[in-house]
Amino acid sequence: MKQQTLAMAADQDSGFEQPRKPTRREEFLQAMDAIVPWAALCQVIEPHYPKAGNGRPPIGLERMLRIHFIQHWFNLADLACEEALYDSASLRRFVGIDL
Repeated sequence: MKQQTLAMAADQDSGFEQPRKPTRREEFLQAMDAIVPWAALCQVIEPHYPKAGNGRPPIGLERMLRIHFIQHWFNLADLACEEALYDSASLRRFVGIDL
């Protein structure tokens, strides 16, 4: 069994953190999660998205779409977005990534 780190415990809401007011980023991401029609967008993009079998398996379509939107909403380059996903629990939660 993998040892649990504090970052993993914080992501799982295991009681290590005090209750706090949500940040503006968290509120924005919650609103966008509710507003953006993810299923409809995925349906439109899916025929053009790479399929598994040609080398490395692709990342899930909805996850990649969410990362793309984060890059545009927060004006992040690819590397900056990757670092932001490592640093921000709210971004990881929005995208659906757990460390």
